[in-house]
Amino acid sequence: MHSEMNRSTVDARSARAGFAAQVWLLVLAVLFMPTLALAQGKDAPAGNPRLASLNIEIWPEYDRPAALVILNFVLAEGVKLPAAVALRLPVASGGVSALAFSAAADGKLLNLKHESATTGEYITVKFDAPERFVHVEFYEPVVTTAPARSFRYAWPGDFAADRVTVVVQEPASASAISVEPNLDGTSTGKDGLRYRAAELGALEAGKSLPVEVRYTKADARPSTEILKPATSGVTMPAATTVPAPPASGAPPGWIIALMGVVILAMLGGVSFMWWRQRQTQPAVPPRPSCAKCGATQAPENRFCGSCGAKMR
Repeated sequence: MHSEMNRSTVDARSARAGFAAQVWLLVLAVLFMPTLALAQGKDAPAGNPRLASLNIEIWPEYDRPAALVILNFVLAEGVKLPAAVALRLPVASGGVSALAFSAAADGKLLNLKHESATTGEYITVKFDAPERFVHVEFYEPVVTTAPARSFRYAWPGDFAADRVTVVVQEPASASAISVEPNLDGTSTGKDGLRYRAAELGALEAGKSLPVEVRYTKADARPSTEILKPATSGVTMPAATTVPAPPASGAPPGWIIALMGVVILAMLGGVSFMWWRQRQTQPAVPPRPSCAKCGATQAPENRFCGSCGAKMR
């Protein structure tokens, strides 16, 4: 009987201790929940406008041993401009390589000023979009040391978008290409490269969208180098034939003769102008002299300046 009472007491104490531990865990969870939430969401942009459309393009090994990621998005019609935007890029990208805006879908792209700050695994790019159409480019490294290669980009969910489209450019000379999610639309661009695309519908803010590309490629050159037109065998236009100068340093005889004619013509012209000037100069009237004393007078004198006699 006594042992049964002791056992009941121990069980009761254990139950109370377990309940107390659960209460303390709940209290700690409540206390640390704001901190955990802040730690998880401190890098997430707040107040971003809604997007009418978002287009994500990935071009692995296009012009360098990296993947070019292109984001084209259109702000929703009701968004007031200019709109404050914050976009997170992977820290491995080093930041944007191009950021521009346009007034129309196919309009001229103009550079857009921005600010960047690195926090954790993201680089947050902030800017004010003066128009609805925004274009962003950045690069992420791709490991090219082995033929089997892969690249993964995850859209961080910084915006809510009414329509999301993903496009993947297949690297030149690559084979065994697979893309997740499945992009069933294929086409060949003007650059000769094949593209895979699909529209994935709407996407809410905070929901990430990973895109993974796997392929086999033994050629270390990027697509632009592989597709560059070969210069061998191209016929160059014939050059214009220019007469070679004489072997000696003296000018040809016809040049000397021409120079002599020019000099004579110049001398003749100077002589003719001098003769014409002499012919057109008015004759100087002779100075009269006094009939009484013989003193020379000015033409306008009415009386002699020496003797006072009247001039005729």
